[in-house]
Amino acid sequence: MNENLAALVPELALLGTAVIGLLAGSWLPRRRQWIIAVLAAAACAAGLVATGVTMATDREQTVFADVFAVDTATGFGRLTVLGALLLIVGMSVETVHGHKRETEYWVLLLLTGAGTLALIGANDLLTLFAAYLLASIPAYALAAYAKDARGTEAALKYYLMGALLGTAMLAGTALLYAAGHATLYRELNSALPAAYGLVAVGLVGVLAGLLFKAGAAPAHFWVPDVTEGASTPVAAYVTTLPKIGGLIAGFRLLHQALPGTDVNWPLLLAVIAAVTMTLGNLAAFFQSSVTRLLAYSTISQVGYLLMALAVATRTDLAQKSLLFYLAAYAATNLAAFAVVTELPHARTLDDYRGLARRHPGLAAVLVVCLLGLVGTPPTGVFLGKLEIFSAAVDGGLTWLAALAVANTVASLFYYLRWLAPLFRLAPAEPSARTFAVSGRWSAATAYTAGAASLLLGIAGGAVLPLTTGPLLP
Repeated sequence: MNENLAALVPELALLGTAVIGLLAGSWLPRRRQWIIAVLAAAACAAGLVATGVTMATDREQTVFADVFAVDTATGFGRLTVLGALLLIVGMSVETVHGHKRETEYWVLLLLTGAGTLALIGANDLLTLFAAYLLASIPAYALAAYAKDARGTEAALKYYLMGALLGTAMLAGTALLYAAGHATLYRELNSALPAAYGLVAVGLVGVLAGLLFKAGAAPAHFWVPDVTEGASTPVAAYVTTLPKIGGLIAGFRLLHQALPGTDVNWPLLLAVIAAVTMTLGNLAAFFQSSVTRLLAYSTISQVGYLLMALAVATRTDLAQKSLLFYLAAYAATNLAAFAVVTELPHARTLDDYRGLARRHPGLAAVLVVCLLGLVGTPPTGVFLGKLEIFSAAVDGGLTWLAALAVANTVASLFYYLRWLAPLFRLAPAEPSARTFAVSGRWSAATAYTAGAASLLLGIAGGAVLPLTTGPLLP
């Protein structure tokens, strides 16, 4: 058995720092709780360095009885998650500074980040479920962190949906174990095809949990309420990191455990992708709240990302398109939320009227983000959509690619509803409170994430090779 702990440095860095931060925060005075934020950022940076070293030296391996795989998908997923977590730390500084539970915020963020990393590399059903719990339970507490009415309601909805679909996931795990007498993906690959009924029901159960993490239909109902009810940095987290973990975990499960089964899961995933992207776009059309608009936008983005899962075993383009799109989406989405965090009193689309004159830098970032989410060159999401649409066509789902293109064109409508007011003069001078900024950290995060979105589009040719490589059995 390979018990190489060095293969798990990013995960251990987050978990170890969470424990150290919790203990240290118990003794630190409130005015020095910011030290835990520095520790959290250092843990993310250490994980990024360790991941870079692993990818540069090709140290691909499976560890602890092969239940966790360190391969290309794990490595690139770690880079995306840790980079996104670092950005979330940056945009959270002003929001939680001086809060009486500041330490707990950073600890919960580290724990749920560690759970997301565990989801990415899980190569076994039980490991997958344990990672689901670690990624979910701290996130429920984060949603209610402010302890106000909206946050409490959001956390309750988040928890109830997670508990229900987590139970379905556990039941699905039990059924797949009953059918294949194993939980390791490699062993299930050879044992599952003979049992059609159990496999079909079990797969639906496991996918229910992963679709909840991704925020895909029909497990999407929590997304707009949690995005609007939680604090903006937490909303940025729940619309970004769980998607990365859930979608990469789903891709690995389908690709490694179910390629030869008689269950027509590609059609199931294609239908879910079509419904998710269409529903998300339709619901976003007439939203006036910026957070709810971003919530429904993120649901539509999941629909595009699910196209890669539908063709997971049909084309070699599926993996690289999924990994690259996730990275581009994470940078672009977090940049948009960072702008919203920086302008805490601008809650509706009309509140952004005249932003280009008052804060031209933030307006420029918002233009890059919103046009990027549509798929406008030269942003990273444009290249990600191009890759994922190509994968769908190459995998025989041309109808789904055509529907995705139609949805992309339609999405321009509601993004323009937010963009147009930026350059209009308000009928009356907006109050100073409307455009009051929260601080320099959120602005720096917005500029950094926006630049990353552009850089991924411009230098995509250099990044895409990092996404190619086999998944380890």
